[in-house]
Amino acid sequence: MDLIYKGKTKDIYSLENGNILMKFKDDVTGKDGVFDPGENQVGLSIDGAGKAGLELTEFFFEKLNKENIPTHYVRSNLDENTMEVKKAKVFGKGLEFICRYKAVGSFYKRYGKYIENGEDLDAFFEITIKDDEAGDPTINKDALEILGIMTPAQYDELKNLTREICGIIKEILKEKDLDLYDIKLEFGLDENNNILLIDEISGGNMRVYKGKEYIEPLKLNKLVLNK
Repeated sequence: MDLIYKGKTKDIYSLENGNILMKFKDDVTGKDGVFDPGENQVGLSIDGAGKAGLELTEFFFEKLNKENIPTHYVRSNLDENTMEVKKAKVFGKGLEFICRYKAVGSFYKRYGKYIENGEDLDAFFEITIKDDEAGDPTINKDALEILGIMTPAQYDELKNLTREICGIIKEILKEKDLDLYDIKLEFGLDENNNILLIDEISGGNMRVYKGKEYIEPLKLNKLVLNK
């Protein structure tokens, strides 16, 4: 097992069988000691956050696999905070695919002159470039094609797939009386250039509320999994 990448919230290893091993850490993104899934830096460490993230990721990936959604998930080991996944190539140097149901976070910061905070959005879809120095800027369909990052057909497929996946997650949370405000996903391509959902699906990737109460990642884990 060889370390190939040290990330903000996960370390990535290559396995002898050709798959990848992701080890979840207790570090979460945020600023000034406050958790924020929209931030591009580690803001704090929360004891148990790694395992909580893996538990939710395992839960959601297994739900999605039953719905025949293409994912990289193979298996997980909760005792070691690790998840084995299929190898996948990211688009460009890494993108995030965001689905927004409420005008909050960076969306509201950008468009606050045109919309009220918390106003409903109809599964608004956007893509951002994973680039800390540039502040993870958004990128549109035309620019993605011009830069050779993806084709228009891939963009359309990813848009539909993001909305389908997020709709499934939103309904699961709704069953727990929880409201999904926004969520970010990642996708990659397998060796046959098929699109796969990759990375994780946890409290660190989404904003979830119960009524007007924001649900922190560790609490979300307990509410969803009835712990």
